[in-house]
Amino acid sequence: MPSGVRGALVQRVSALPEGPLDVSWLPAGTPRLPLGRIRLHWEPASRAGWDVTAHLGLATTEVLLASWPAAPDNWPRLVRPTLHEVTGLCASLAVATVALDLSNCLTEV
Repeated sequence: MPSGVRGALVQRVSALPEGPLDVSWLPAGTPRLPLGRIRLHWEPASRAGWDVTAHLGLATTEVLLASWPAAPDNWPRLVRPTLHEVTGLCASLAVATVALDLSNCLTEV
């Protein structure tokens, strides 16, 4: 990872098994993650491979979503299924939240 960055913000996760992860760099001074967004961080492992972590932005904090210690060099392929599932879940929860808010507004009328 370049110096001066906090990690990579996941922009898009392909549904294809061999599909790409689209990311953008997060500057080191960036405040916490927005709700439902995922940050990846990786660094060389002590013996071989990469230590990879993923954090998820919640309403008031960030939580450790997953970690892959000593992941092989093709680690994006390893982490992609987890990231794809979590981004889908976050999108579904966002839609459900909007639907509940709309339902509450309609019952107040």
